[in-house]
Amino acid sequence: MPYFRFSEASRLLGVSDDTVRRWVRAGQLSAGTDAAGRKVVDGAELAAFAKRQAEDPPDPSGVGRSARNRFVGLVTEVVADTVMAKVELQCGMHRLVSLMTADAVRELDLRPGVLAVAVVKATHVVVETPGGSR
Repeated sequence: MPYFRFSEASRLLGVSDDTVRRWVRAGQLSAGTDAAGRKVVDGAELAAFAKRQAEDPPDPSGVGRSARNRFVGLVTEVVADTVMAKVELQCGMHRLVSLMTADAVRELDLRPGVLAVAVVKATHVVVETPGGSR
């Protein structure tokens, strides 16, 4: 079973080490110690906690769709030529990049600072683990 030190857990959750310590003191997250005597959090519990903590911002589009992977964020960069464009969004701690037509950028009035929703419907998702097996 994987265990994560507080510093690793804090990086994975996007918070400070102190926040992880406060969650442990408040009983929201339980901790143990590893062989070296350092405080650690069980990986399965950390994953469940991360899922409970995740709060998606409300989707401003008001459109129903089958895609479940919707990321609300802000446009941070638009690079366009006469035909194609690259649009970057910052959605929480995630940076997403979309390639689209320059016409779509103009029609949606995409520019830095605009609120947007990235909808991802992928047929292929690669999952990797650090030092994973072949």
